[in-house]
Parts: sequence; structure tokens; C-alpha cells
Amino acid sequence: MEKTLTMSIEKVSEDKDTRSGFGAGLLELGRKNKNVVALCADLTGSLKMDAFKKEFPDRFFQVGIAEANMIGIAAGLTIGGKIPFTGTFANFSTGRVYDQIRQSVAYSGKNVKICASHAGLTLGEDGATHQILEDIGMMKMLPGMSVINPCDYNQTKAATIAIADIEGPVYLRFGRPKVANFTGDNFPFVFGKALKFFDGTDVTIFATGHLVWKALEAKKILDEKGISAEIINIHTIKPLDVEAVIASVRKTKSVVTAEEHQMNGGLGDSIAQVLAQHFPAPIEMVAVNDSFGESGTPEQLLKKYGLDTPNIVQAAEKVIARKNAGN
Repeated sequence: MEKTLTMSIEKVSEDKDTRSGFGAGLLELGRKNKNVVALCADLTGSLKMDAFKKEFPDRFFQVGIAEANMIGIAAGLTIGGKIPFTGTFANFSTGRVYDQIRQSVAYSGKNVKICASHAGLTLGEDGATHQILEDIGMMKMLPGMSVINPCDYNQTKAATIAIADIEGPVYLRFGRPKVANFTGDNFPFVFGKALKFFDGTDVTIFATGHLVWKALEAKKILDEKGISAEIINIHTIKPLDVEAVIASVRKTKSVVTAEEHQMNGGLGDSIAQVLAQHFPAPIEMVAVNDSFGESGTPEQLLKKYGLDTPNIVQAAEKVIARKNAGN
């Protein structure tokens, strides 16, 4: 695992949307690597791909509302040595085109980067039909597919640049709302390695995506309660940093996972599998419990579905009580 990040629980800039981190990373990557091409399914502005399109018009392909075709084109472009980045909403990037991803990308190991915005409940007012909460599970089950879910603008930008060097298919998940930006402009993204923000001794909180900041907020409250929480950002859900998970849980002997996804099939499932195989320990999962979303503001929905800071605090207290009771 990487060294503990020395940081205060503070933002490094104003709140920013992670989709803009993708757009900034894609533009920078396009300037560095002439083989990078971009495809979009009629959502160029929403995916923040405008700057890439303007600077590299001959390397940008607008396919329209034809997501399955976009995936097929992207798979074909890899044969000529291109590194295609596809862009659309997460529900269209996965659920609508799962057959094409499985057959044309994953099965043949094509070097396609599937970049998915507007994921999870924090899409907000667009409602349940657009708030996909199953995508991580769908994608991590595909053989050879890497799954990345960065936590803020800076990490999304760094991850976008980094995945061009990963050979094979990658699913990169990010979101719509402006959220805390706290990792620092130049902090490196290390694929497949958990990022520990704080050491702790009482409980490990493994968080991913937008809920990493919620976990950091929870740590402040837990500190005030005299509870020492280890906070680890699992930005790479697959391949999971099993060594880092085991090392942390051997120390704290209790686990909370936090994610903006269904409880079934998400990060919590992956962590629980590691615990069952290597080091059994009590675990509480902060995630959506077998439910679709609904319309509302991001904060309203996170609260209603039990994904906000107080719920992470409660999960930590509950799992510590279970540990102390031998459960």
C-alpha cells in the first residue's frame, strides 16, 4: 500500500464535478498521446469532451444516440493501434450496451476505455431511470475488465491520464455534481493500489468515489468520540488491492465499506470476499440496499438512502460494538 497521505480533512479548492476532471484529463492526454481518440454518444457537453473535440477534431467521433455502435467502433479502432475513450452516461455505458462490451471488448481483450459519467444517486433530479447503481457489479464480473471509481476532480483527471497506459479494457466511473476536491493537484494516481489517507486502530473504512469525502467527514466525528478510524480510498475496485485490505483489517479487526452503489455486487461485496478468504472480521456496508433511486438533490438522496456522513459514523460504531461482542 502507498504511504499514508499527510493531509488535513480540508478541500484543496472549490467544489468541482468529477466529469470535468475527466474532460481535463482527456485533453491533456490527447496532447501527450496521438493514439488517443474519443467517441461520444451525443453528450459531448455533459461529458466535458468539448475541449478535446475542438483541439483534435480528426480524433473525435460523434456517433449520436447509438451507444452499441459506439462500443463496436471503439473495439475496431483498437485493431489499428488507437486507444479509444468512449463517453456517455453510466447507465448507457453499461446497461444499454452490456452485450457489446462483453462480446466485442472484454471477450477479445480490446484496449477500450469505457468512461461513464452521471453515475449513482448523485445524478439527482433525473431520477431512477438514469441513476444506475448496478454498474460496478456488472463491469467487475467481466473477465479482464478493470474498474476505477475516483473520488474527486483531481483524482479523476489523474486516473483518466493513467488508464491510457493500462493494456486492456477499463471502466472509469465518475459523476455529475460538484463535490469536494481534496487530493491535491499533483498527487499521483497508482492503478491497483489502495490509497490510505489516515492510519487508525479501531475500524477500517474502505470508501470509493463520492463517498470518500463522506468517510473523511465521518472520521472527524469519530475522532471526537475517541474512535480511531483508518480511512482508505479504494479507487481501483478491480483489481482490488487485497494485500492492503488484509494488512489494514489485521490491525483494526472491523470494517465499514462506503459506496454509491447497490450493496449487492459493489465494493462491499469485494471486500467481504477477501475477508471470508483471508481474515474473517465483522463488516458493515454503507450502500443502497436493494432499491432503485428517485428524483431529488444529491444530498437529499444520500441522506434518504443511508449514504451520508452520519450513516458512516453509525456503521463504524455498530461494527466496533460487534467486534467487541465477538460477532
